[in-house]
Amino acid sequence: MQHNEKFLQLVNRLKPLVQEWPEADIDGFRRQYPNGLVVDVREDREWDAGRVPGAEHMARGVLERDIENQVSDPNVPILLYCGGGYRSILAAASLQQMGYRNVWSLAGGYRSWSQQNSGIERASSEKE
Repeated sequence: MQHNEKFLQLVNRLKPLVQEWPEADIDGFRRQYPNGLVVDVREDREWDAGRVPGAEHMARGVLERDIENQVSDPNVPILLYCGGGYRSILAAASLQQMGYRNVWSLAGGYRSWSQQNSGIERASSEKE
């Protein structure tokens, strides 16, 4: 996907402020933080098409509104992912501004993860 210049400028401004989790290593996050939360911030249609098994879904448009319902403790580790790692940078920066202290964006996003991992979960809960 071709991103617009101002969008990329915003992501690039915020990226140094956000921790990135190594590309495609969600299993490593889960091992290191067994009580952590993996959150998919993509749109509903993207979520339905395929997702990381066991991930929670809070689309970017409602994340800030709904995060406290899911995670009231600002110290809970949260790994965010989107399609390519751009929207999750924005989401992580936003959660940090809300006081969440242990937030990461998955480098490379879902596309990178799905290229290197099997077990994609789909809307019907079938795994590939």
